[in-house]
Amino acid sequence: MPDWFEARLVATIILLAADVEEMTRENKGTGSTERIELKALLNPLLDVLLKLGTNPYISTLKTDKSLQLLLKLLQICSVKCSNPQNDGVITFLQNEFMTASESILDFLLRRLSANELNTISDLERCNLYLAVLSELLSFCSVNGWTKEMSFCGFISSLISASLCNLQVVSSEKELKLGEQIQKVVSMASLSVICEIIDQKPALQLQSLPAVETLKTVIFCSEFNHVLKKPCSMEKNSSLEELSSHQGWGKIVARYIYDQWVCLHFTLNNYKNPSKEEDLQQFSFDVQKHTRCLQSALEALTILPSDRVLPVFHCMKILVPKLLESSESLCIEAFDLAWKIISSLSNTQLIFWPNLKGFVEFVFNSEVLAAAAKNKNKAYMKIKEIMFQMIEMSSTKTGVFNTLLSYCCQTWMLPTCEHARAVENAFLNAGNYSELLVEACLFGTVFRRDQRLNQEVCAFVENLGSECAANVVIESTNRDDHYVRICATKFLCLLDETNILHKKFIEDFFMTLLDKGELMSKSKTRYYVNSLQHRIKNRLWQTLLVLLPKLHEDILTRTVDRILQAGYNSNQASVKYLIEWTIIWILHKFPHFLQKFWDCFSYDEDSLKTSICTFLSVLSHLDTILQNISEKIPVLKKALVVVLQWCFHHNFSVRLYAFVALKKIWGTCKELHMDDFETLTPVIESSLHQAESMHGTGNAKKNWQRIQKHFFFENFHPLKDYCLETIFYTLPRLSEIAEEEWISLNKFIAFTDIPLSATFPCTCSHTELLDLKPNDWSQQDIGLKSAEPDNQREWTDVQKKIIPWKNSTLDLDLELVFQDRAAKFGKSNSRLIVVASLIDKPTNLGGLCRTCEIFGVSALIVSSLHYINDKQFQYLSVSAEQWLSLLEVKPFQLIDYLDQKKTEGYTIIGVEQTAKSCHLTEYCFPEKSLLLLGNEHEGIPANLIQQLDVCVEIPQQGIIRSLNVHVSGALLIWEYTRQQIIRQKIQR
Repeated sequence: MPDWFEARLVATIILLAADVEEMTRENKGTGSTERIELKALLNPLLDVLLKLGTNPYISTLKTDKSLQLLLKLLQICSVKCSNPQNDGVITFLQNEFMTASESILDFLLRRLSANELNTISDLERCNLYLAVLSELLSFCSVNGWTKEMSFCGFISSLISASLCNLQVVSSEKELKLGEQIQKVVSMASLSVICEIIDQKPALQLQSLPAVETLKTVIFCSEFNHVLKKPCSMEKNSSLEELSSHQGWGKIVARYIYDQWVCLHFTLNNYKNPSKEEDLQQFSFDVQKHTRCLQSALEALTILPSDRVLPVFHCMKILVPKLLESSESLCIEAFDLAWKIISSLSNTQLIFWPNLKGFVEFVFNSEVLAAAAKNKNKAYMKIKEIMFQMIEMSSTKTGVFNTLLSYCCQTWMLPTCEHARAVENAFLNAGNYSELLVEACLFGTVFRRDQRLNQEVCAFVENLGSECAANVVIESTNRDDHYVRICATKFLCLLDETNILHKKFIEDFFMTLLDKGELMSKSKTRYYVNSLQHRIKNRLWQTLLVLLPKLHEDILTRTVDRILQAGYNSNQASVKYLIEWTIIWILHKFPHFLQKFWDCFSYDEDSLKTSICTFLSVLSHLDTILQNISEKIPVLKKALVVVLQWCFHHNFSVRLYAFVALKKIWGTCKELHMDDFETLTPVIESSLHQAESMHGTGNAKKNWQRIQKHFFFENFHPLKDYCLETIFYTLPRLSEIAEEEWISLNKFIAFTDIPLSATFPCTCSHTELLDLKPNDWSQQDIGLKSAEPDNQREWTDVQKKIIPWKNSTLDLDLELVFQDRAAKFGKSNSRLIVVASLIDKPTNLGGLCRTCEIFGVSALIVSSLHYINDKQFQYLSVSAEQWLSLLEVKPFQLIDYLDQKKTEGYTIIGVEQTAKSCHLTEYCFPEKSLLLLGNEHEGIPANLIQQLDVCVEIPQQGIIRSLNVHVSGALLIWEYTRQQIIRQKIQR
């Protein structure tokens, strides 16, 4: 076959020339539509295309090049314009190619069906012909163009000829290669025809008699029919064909693949009789479907992994019909298919299409409904696979996304409009609610290196089609955030007036509360941005999303549990969400206020980690009062409750209490209520005392900070209720890790599930968006803790600094290692460490770090390539950038040591020998060279003879030797210690 690059290049040039001609014509204002230049460029191609059907003597090379160019023109045009009717160039090309269409189709029919393709190399030519056929139809099926030509006749003729070729039985004992190749071509032709009929229902090709014949033959034929390899080759066969015979397995795999494409088409268009209509036919079909599924399992074992997709598509149709009657067979299908998907996890190009096909097969709504009906082994197997896929998502981003997106679409937006089918589809959400629970809480806490990898992948994906990787590898919606986005948008679409939806919402809400309580019991304290912190934050975000959809009856059963969550020790971001939830419930259902007042009646031990949470809720009493007609009793109760905490011995509690008191008293003044005359002096005095007490020092700063905190000054529980605040603004302001922030743009970009028309996405109240995180972080400090002024002062703290961090110019970082080490050297040490005999990167990395820290003048290694080793870098932590590293091969050591001796260095070996002295007894000269031995053999005998002295480390244990890095570190430190003492004496 000719090189495809040439065809692509010429096609691009032709279309660019057409665009230039179009622009020139528009600039000149010429109304002519002749397109003379484009027509001149296309004439040579059209001359060949018009002769294809009538001139059998055109050379194969010319026909191949012409069809390649035609195909590339069609493909570029299909990408270029999404609305061909409005593109003059495309319309012109349609008209030109129409004139040659009959000739092209005649040529394709002859070549595909008349035994003209009979060598292995012709299979690539077959691919070209079928691609042209498919693209030609897609390109020209506009404005009823196909009705004006005998396309239906072409399809019928190709089907008939292909079926005849497949049914031919050779009378000769030895199979001929040409006959087998023609069968491969015929099956490939039928496969493409089936795909065209499925993808172009508007052409109404289903009604053709030939198509009905095709379905009958395919359904009754033998599945997984294998083409036998020709027994012998003719003596004059070329070397190319002989070598091609070695890949006969790939040809057979393609042949079986095409069989399953045709079978999927047949099954997809097969009318299934009900039991009532025809019991005998129904029984026969069940047997036939069982045989099909058994053959599908066999196909999965013989086909290569990149050819199993049509088998999955067939299993998607077969399994729902057989799950009740042949459950064990269906479970076997689940298992085998999942093994194939697991084995493909490291193969990018074929993993994602196969994963999608697998998900559509196993998690098909009908399959899920049938499995959940009796909750037998199939139900448990599906759940097992579901959790295995979620586990895989922790290492392969995007797996959970594929699963969840498909399930949410089929559960909430089923394609079938039948009421019963829609109801059954949504029931799956309840039967497999664990999937949505895990989705709402999903998100991996990556190590730093993994996080960098994720950020790079996200950056590449954001480049879109500008980056070639995004064109080659489909990467839509694989960000981890899209899992939670998909689940959240699904929950937002729920309609609380629908009985099924209402029950699901209540069950889901209870499940999340159970999970939250279990987490709080299992681990009462947790670190900021830990996995538990993030999961609890996600859990309360989800509960907050569900709040508007909850009826009073479910809240009556759960309000105590929600208030109980306020007693737990939580990080700031979780506290804000819990407080917001409580405020929202009390606003909507004010009769729960008595339960809230009861929270202040617990003993101090119960309140020591929660009182600030409940005081924060009271700071938004103005919002709670909106649905209360009798406001005075509530305000009185609030003032009495808050006042008792304003003089508490704990500083933080007083701060929160005074903030709440100031806000509540401000509400009383706004309402102009005269019922508080007796309390007015007490409150005014308390607030005045608070201002004066907090007038200086740290107390003043904290008083100012808490009043300026967003939750008290800017946040409005009702106006700010939207997706953007819950998932982006609040996490950002509460200083949770940035990977937990989900911007509104991501909710908009994820289009698999539509945004709810009733749930607010953003709010007009944009004050929060403009804020930066406050330096006051809400914390509940135990009531037993002392006052800040009386707390123990830390007299010693950990101090780790990078000396060059604030002094090194960026330009200096461009220096080579040795120059950089010389420029920034921290010591005038004369110690040289020779590690040329060490060959483990871990030991060399640790030794490099030790040498740099103690200011060794140079480290000698056998190869500078070690510094690029990941294990070396992991232990050296960039020390190689600040230390002189030199390369001396082991065979060069004798010469190197002799040279250093002439420079006045004492050669010291770290080795146990008959004449070695103890480290504690040895006095290091200023110019010392340490020679370290190999990890296993130590220092060779020929090098020991070069040493001035051997030093050994005294040992008290049984094991004979230390690790070479440890030994070197001990001697380096001893040398450094002695030099420090000498310098002090000299001063």
